Amino acid sequence: MFTQTLLDDEAPALAPPPARPGLGLIGAGAFGTFCIAHLAPHFRLRLSDPRPDLPALAARHGVEAADLAAAAAEPVVVLAVPQPRLEAVARAIAPHLAPGSLVIDVCSIKQKPLATLLEHLPDHVDVVGTHPLFGPRSGAGGIAGLRVAVCAGRGRSTGRVARFLERKLGLAVLSTTAAEHDRQMAYVQGLTHLLARIVLAMDVPELAQTTTAFEHLTRMVEVVRSDSEELFRTITAENPFVDEVKARLLEATRALATPLSPG
Repeated sequence: MFTQTLLDDEAPALAPPPARPGLGLIGAGAFGTFCIAHLAPHFRLRLSDPRPDLPALAARHGVEAADLAAAAAEPVVVLAVPQPRLEAVARAIAPHLAPGSLVIDVCSIKQKPLATLLEHLPDHVDVVGTHPLFGPRSGAGGIAGLRVAVCAGRGRSTGRVARFLERKLGLAVLSTTAAEHDRQMAYVQGLTHLLARIVLAMDVPELAQTTTAFEHLTRMVEVVRSDSEELFRTITAENPFVDEVKARLLEATRALATPLSPG
């Protein structure tokens, strides 16, 4: 498997270092591009994306620009594409995946992406779901110690993926099920994004007299402001547990709006 050489502590001290295994990174958006610097020391990267400046982008990062078929033919394939595009990408790469290869996604929700991959990818491919609980902004100073959720999909590669993320990238791995991940993310991400959108809709004016608590709120809103509409829809509409969070938020809001009785 792909991490076997990376995790092999039994190799003789004088043995030549093993060749880096190949990895196809599909998706060169903000997060996919952010991943390059962290994966390139461990893998020979092939980067694939329909963006017209892909060759120049790959050259800047010292990796190979590749078409979708070539990236999918690598023993490890990471899908850094938005949830709405995942099914189309899965269908496109399915004929090019080698037996025994591993496909990993990095979507912000886990039940729907894993179901999509299990439905459209061949049975001879291992599937592991991950959700890095950070992004280019929060990981700008380094990712060591940051958290990543790992969910089993199909095959026996989940443990190897978790060990690689922990031992080689220094991440804190949270092993979980897809359902439990989405249940918690309904609050961690869903509630955060809903509250931030409410504050943005209020068009709060510039204020000079602020408190620490208000400044925390402002930072949260600013982080969410930079997220795409596509990510907001994924977090708040594709996670089946967010409806309950919305209902509780509306209920709590209505309760606060009810005038207090005397005494």
